[in-house]
Amino acid sequence: MTATFATRLLRWFDQHGRKDLPWQRATEQGERDAYRVWLSEVMLQQTQVATVVGYFERFVGALPTLRDLAAADEDTVLALWSGLGYYRRARFLHRAAQLCVAQHGGGLPRDYDALSALPGIGRSTAGAILAQAHGLRFAILDGNVKRVLTRYHGIHGHPGQSAVEKQLWQHAEAHTPKTRVADYTQAIMDLGATVCVRSRPRCEVCPLVSDCIAHRDELTTQLPSRKPSKRIPTRATVMLILRDAQGRVLLERRGPQGVWSGLWSLPEAADPDTAWRIAQQHAQIDDAQALTPFTHVFSHYRLEIEPLLFDGATAQRGIADNPHQRWCSASELTALGLPAPVRSLLLQVSAGD
Repeated sequence: MTATFATRLLRWFDQHGRKDLPWQRATEQGERDAYRVWLSEVMLQQTQVATVVGYFERFVGALPTLRDLAAADEDTVLALWSGLGYYRRARFLHRAAQLCVAQHGGGLPRDYDALSALPGIGRSTAGAILAQAHGLRFAILDGNVKRVLTRYHGIHGHPGQSAVEKQLWQHAEAHTPKTRVADYTQAIMDLGATVCVRSRPRCEVCPLVSDCIAHRDELTTQLPSRKPSKRIPTRATVMLILRDAQGRVLLERRGPQGVWSGLWSLPEAADPDTAWRIAQQHAQIDDAQALTPFTHVFSHYRLEIEPLLFDGATAQRGIADNPHQRWCSASELTALGLPAPVRSLLLQVSAGD
C-alpha cells in the first residue's frame, strides 16, 4: 500500500526538516510559545526564513512576551520591524496584542474563531498558530504550501483566484494528519521552501515525486500559474535631507494613509524647486548637494527617489512644538521606525562624511 501524502512528508521531515528555528523551542510545559509562533508566522509573510531569524531574535529580545508587545509604543514596534517592510503587519501585530490583553487574559486565544478575528490573523496564520503551538488539527495554506499542492495535484490557474484557492484549501484539509500536526505543518512549509522551490525545483529529492502530476506531465515550470501581468507605474519624489551643525536630521511622521503610514521619514517634494521652498520653511539653508538618485520597488509601483542634502541647516522655530516633526541624531534614529530605503540613505550620508 502506498504511503499517504502526510506519511511520506513526515519521513522526509524527520531526516531533512528544520527543527532548530528559534520559534520552535518548547516551553517548560512542553509546548511551543504561541506568541513566538505567531510572531514568526507574521514575519514570514513575504519574507524568507534566513532573513527573518535575525529580526525575530532582536524583536523577542526587546519584547519577549505578548504583554510586552501590547505595552510598547508604536515607534518601538516599528523600529524593531524596520527593514522587514509591509509595516501594516507590525501595526496589526501590535493592535492584536493589545486586544489579547484587553479581551483574552493576555494570551492568544486557542479558539479558532476568536484567534482569526484578531487583526492580521487570517485563516492560514490562525491554523499555523494552533497547529504548531498546540498540536491542534488545522490546515495551513501559505505561499510555499500553495506551490507544493498546486504541483502535486496539477492545478492550473493562479493560486490567488478564489476558485483555485478554494480547491487548494480542500486538498490542504484532506492531507493534514490527525497526529504530529506541528511537524507536518513545518514539513510542508519546509518542502516548499527548500525542495519545491519556484524555479528549478529539486524533484529528484522530493518525497512526493512519485505521485506529483506536475513532475509526471513536465509542468513544474508552468505551475503554479503566474498572476496575469500588470504594468507597474512609476512615481518620482525628491527627499530632503536637512542636517544641522550637530549632525541632526529633520524627520517627519507620515500620515495614517498611503505607503509607510505612521513611519518617520524625510520631508518630500515633487521637484527640486519645490524642495528648496519646503527646506526654507523648515530651516535656514545656504546650499544643497544632489546625491545619487535611486529606485525603490513596491509591489504595486516603482518610486524614483532624488535625494537633496542641505548641510549646515539652522532650524526654524516651531519644530519643537510639532509632534510630527523632529530633529534626530544618528543614535536616536535606531529607536524609530524608518522605511528601509530612508534608513539606508541616511546611513550612506553618514558614512560619506
